[in-house]
Amino acid sequence: MLPRGRLRALGAAALLLLLLLVGLFLFGGDPEDGRLRAAATLEEDPLAGHGGHNRSSCVPQPPLPPKCEILHVAIVCAGHNSSREVTTLVKSLLFYRKNPLHLHLVTDTVARNILEMLFHTWMVPAVQVSFYAADLLKPQVAWIPNKHYSGVYGLMKLVLPAILPANLTRVIVLDTDVTFASDIAELWALFAEFSDEQVIGVVENQSDWYLGNLWKNHRPWPALGRGFNTGVILLWLSRLQQAGWEQLWRLTARRELVTLPATSLADQDIFNAVIKEHPGLVRPLPCVWNVQLSEHTLAEHCYSEASDLKVIHWNSPKKLQVKNKHAGFFRNFHLSFLEYDGNLLRRELFGCPSPPPPGAEQLQQALAQLDEEDPCFEFRQQQLTVHRVHITFLPHEPPTPQTHDVTLVAQLSMDRLQMLEALCRHWPGPMSLALYLTDAEAQQFLRFVEASPVLSARQNMAYHVMYREGPLYPVNQLRNVALAQALTPYVFLSDIDFLPAYSLYDYLRASIEQLELGSARKVALVVPAFETLHYRFSFPTSKAELLGLLDAGSLHTFRYHEWPQGHAPTDYARWREAQVPYHVQWAADYEPYVVVPRDCPRYDPRFVGFGWNKVAHIVELDAQEYELLVLPEAFTIHLPHAPSLDLSRFRSSSTYRHCLQALKEEFHQDLSRHYGAAALKYLTALQPRSLA
Repeated sequence: MLPRGRLRALGAAALLLLLLLVGLFLFGGDPEDGRLRAAATLEEDPLAGHGGHNRSSCVPQPPLPPKCEILHVAIVCAGHNSSREVTTLVKSLLFYRKNPLHLHLVTDTVARNILEMLFHTWMVPAVQVSFYAADLLKPQVAWIPNKHYSGVYGLMKLVLPAILPANLTRVIVLDTDVTFASDIAELWALFAEFSDEQVIGVVENQSDWYLGNLWKNHRPWPALGRGFNTGVILLWLSRLQQAGWEQLWRLTARRELVTLPATSLADQDIFNAVIKEHPGLVRPLPCVWNVQLSEHTLAEHCYSEASDLKVIHWNSPKKLQVKNKHAGFFRNFHLSFLEYDGNLLRRELFGCPSPPPPGAEQLQQALAQLDEEDPCFEFRQQQLTVHRVHITFLPHEPPTPQTHDVTLVAQLSMDRLQMLEALCRHWPGPMSLALYLTDAEAQQFLRFVEASPVLSARQNMAYHVMYREGPLYPVNQLRNVALAQALTPYVFLSDIDFLPAYSLYDYLRASIEQLELGSARKVALVVPAFETLHYRFSFPTSKAELLGLLDAGSLHTFRYHEWPQGHAPTDYARWREAQVPYHVQWAADYEPYVVVPRDCPRYDPRFVGFGWNKVAHIVELDAQEYELLVLPEAFTIHLPHAPSLDLSRFRSSSTYRHCLQALKEEFHQDLSRHYGAAALKYLTALQPRSLA
């Protein structure tokens, strides 16, 4: 097997080859051919005089900056969807870049939470990220009436010179919906072409918007000629400050708003109004650095060959649905990065030393200590793997704070996706779900949710994507991601292949209130688990119906025939007759589904793949003296499905079972060190058994 670094390098080289082939195919191919071919043959420019100087192939390129010079990039990003867009943009930046990058991100609270976690877990070398609170900047631009769909955030580029570090002299400012097709260092090099007076580098607008002839009574803001597009901007910050930029844009905006009701294109209108009045400030850039894809565009006149393209900008509210002669080619290029494995971008910049990402050194030391000849190497490596995590991957409305509210917490992979709709019908409350996906699968999941009337209508389901890496399923790491993102006081720790009783959400909230559970009392409410072997199954609407199905043999207590000790302590015979909650004692290998406070112990991440992952968590709860209280009207039912790959490996491989036993023994040793003599009773769980 090739080392992981070699595999990543080969993967990166493969994508580069793919993108080059796409460029070659641009000159011929079926317009209907999908992902890997261009939409049509590019024709000769019928307006050769229009912007011909912008073609990168027609002008000498300035020298690139030194390879270790840090390039600064500023982006305004707000909300869930924008966070996904900026991730694709960053992938394209990282793919081509040869310099260290410092990203300056102006974000709202939602985007900051998402992107902080993403970059922390991405661990890309030679990338620094700084955040700036958009909420603190709103008062500086909120006074400007704005009709643009980006809202107040679309105006925040105006204040970047005032909020970025005082020692920062130059910065590239990008919209979230651009995709790079070349090294950003080439764009940075264009600063060298600025005259002493020029402070803003922008590309000419490629639509007719500022010409004012799109419709009757169309009245745009003033602009120089066709105006300029602000999706890509070079800002010479030190010169802007000397020119009094803050006062300049504010005075211009106030003057124009006397006769114009609002901005239509947000910051772009104000930038253009300033440039119209002070044309010496602008340095026009080659238009290949901002190929604008929208209706009524002249983007085709920017390029004659695929190699000309530098930055593709989907600058229309319709985004990927725009009607452009070569939109198919550009869509396919964008989708290549959308689905590209971001793990391959964790590569060092050779010959350019930089401080490692936080935690990277300790991780590398731990990985270096592993013995590749160890039969359990896979397990050791997987538990040390830091997975990229994109929390709240889709828009999500946090639940209204309620003292007794409960979030269902679960994890799943692509092969369990079909269970989400049924789960929605059974559980109306909030959910926090962690999904283990590749980058390409994440896009399939997105389309699946958007196409589902059931899922797309739910706003209280939070999906968190952990990106796949390694051969074993990191089940407890996934659970911890979902658990950490739950926002209610209590959580129902479930599995995706279980359907709760229709009334369970309401019943749990009522039980928590009636039992007067509070922060001072450690209680785990046990939800008895059952299973059916029938794919077509009439779900019981009450405990009485469930008992009837149990007696008829249509239902069974969960895994009674394979792993009875996993749920036997629930005492199903007592549950049949129970009218009130009752206590049960912990026993070896007990793994019930429980409702606990959100701040409960986390799952032990050493358990990956199949086996003992829930058992270890219940042991931890017991070690911390949680009461186990069985609810008399609660139940959840497991649905049949094909066995997972890890379960199949567990059943067929003695090495797999041996490694799981070794992890189990190490877990008990750690318990003994942490809890001392109180952990002695757990040694009974070390008796050799088949592992669940």
